[in-house]
Amino acid sequence: MKLLVGLGNPGKAYANSRHNVGFGCIDAISRDAGITMSERRRLVVIGQGQLENEEVVLVKPRTFMNNSGEALFYLISRFHIPLQDLLVIYDDMDLPAGKIRIRPSGSAGGHRGMESIIGTLRSHDYPRIRVGIGHPPEGMSEVEFVLGGFDSQEALLIKEAVVTVRDVVAGVIGHGLDWAMNHYN
Repeated sequence: MKLLVGLGNPGKAYANSRHNVGFGCIDAISRDAGITMSERRRLVVIGQGQLENEEVVLVKPRTFMNNSGEALFYLISRFHIPLQDLLVIYDDMDLPAGKIRIRPSGSAGGHRGMESIIGTLRSHDYPRIRVGIGHPPEGMSEVEFVLGGFDSQEALLIKEAVVTVRDVVAGVIGHGLDWAMNHYN
């Protein structure tokens, strides 16, 4: 079983924000795989099904980004999944908009959601997919930027990136993490 977690903030106010790219990726995977995100728990929304002949759990935390670790702790405890079978998808300001990076492990890189997960799980040794959202323009704070929406050009790049992430996830599940890194990084 694979646990696929897209990071974001709950609520309509954040639905189209840069910080919710992870949620958008999970929504696309859910839609394409026919997996309904129907199980609502206090900390997460879950959909279970098959992807590339593998049992998967798709997850969108219901915690705010800075508390993502709480949701991950619940999931790891509930499903008893080893960290190498976890795949976290999230936004990254250090990558240009639409750029994708797959890594087997790593630091939080200043991402508050990842800091929460690493702190709670006491490990950084799990695979992740970073989706670039670019840097804020001069004079705009990072918080304002990540909680803001995409302009039309960025939206096109992110739409393509979401499709690529869907393919990356299928590649990770079907062929392994190394294969996906060699083909998509």
